[in-house]
Amino acid sequence: MTDMMSYRVVQATTRGKLELAVRPLVDPDPLHVRIRVEACGICHSDILGVEGLLPGAEFPRVPGHEAIGRIDALGAGVTDWRVGQRVGVGYLGGPCGRCARCRRGDFVHCLRQHVTGTTNDGGYAEVMYAAASGLSAVPDELTSVEAAPLLCAGLTTFNALRNAGARPGELVAVQGVGGLGHLAVQFGRRMGFRVAAIARGESKRKLALDLGAHHYIDSEATDPAKALQQLGGATLILATASSSASQSGLIAGLQPGGKLVSVGVDHGALEIRGTDLVIAGRSVVGSLTGSAQDAEDTMNFSVLQNVRSMNETIRLEDAPAGYARMTSNAARFRIVMAIG
Repeated sequence: MTDMMSYRVVQATTRGKLELAVRPLVDPDPLHVRIRVEACGICHSDILGVEGLLPGAEFPRVPGHEAIGRIDALGAGVTDWRVGQRVGVGYLGGPCGRCARCRRGDFVHCLRQHVTGTTNDGGYAEVMYAAASGLSAVPDELTSVEAAPLLCAGLTTFNALRNAGARPGELVAVQGVGGLGHLAVQFGRRMGFRVAAIARGESKRKLALDLGAHHYIDSEATDPAKALQQLGGATLILATASSSASQSGLIAGLQPGGKLVSVGVDHGALEIRGTDLVIAGRSVVGSLTGSAQDAEDTMNFSVLQNVRSMNETIRLEDAPAGYARMTSNAARFRIVMAIG
């Protein structure tokens, strides 16, 4: 139970251990805002904060980078946001605006980026503090629970698809029909691509087709690269499954000049034959979420084209169980805490 001067959080107290705690309410720092959190998604990348995987990890740390809420206090110097406004905070929680990357307009790779839930406390909380430079305005048409997964799972796939160079009508493959992939299939279809969904087993076929895929490739029954070539070869493959081994086998499914974009991350190595790249002029790249403006674009496109995440909703105090469900790959497909 909290009073008006305190709030509840679920924080990692040591590596891998999440506990409910109470913190005192304080004023936001200059150029920051205080947010009353209404919803926060649980994402695979939360392991970076919970497990302390980045250099300089500190505990306790409040994870969560798919946070939606309403501003209830402004720090000194914040002029472009207002109290009561509904905003979102994603993984990239605000560029500094002054480093070498920012001065070149590359706000995604800011050298002093606020990394929400990892270097800065995130949204597994009733209240969070965020840099004003990392805020995204949330459309009225989305509920807070609907909007939360779009700040990471949605943003990651939307940005990768729209920036990869594929044109409407071309074959785009989405590897994985899970937390990222089920959104990628929807985005791909709404962007006008001919979408081939790749997943293991026949159990995902109906879902993939219902989400908008034109083709389904069962990677247990056939070689996905050969299947893609039988469809004419993919201009783009968006690899959302966190399996470097499975991504490695997809490159031969690209057309000459095609591109594999990896957004699903594990600690394995991608094994690529030089002939698969050189002879056909193919490429392999990664894509890291996007800026606060990209998150707004993602949410606005989702409203325009009726793209929605499939969510399981839990309470804040159930965050440790939700996190465990996510890490065991049991979620179908995103887990979102309804807080406010």
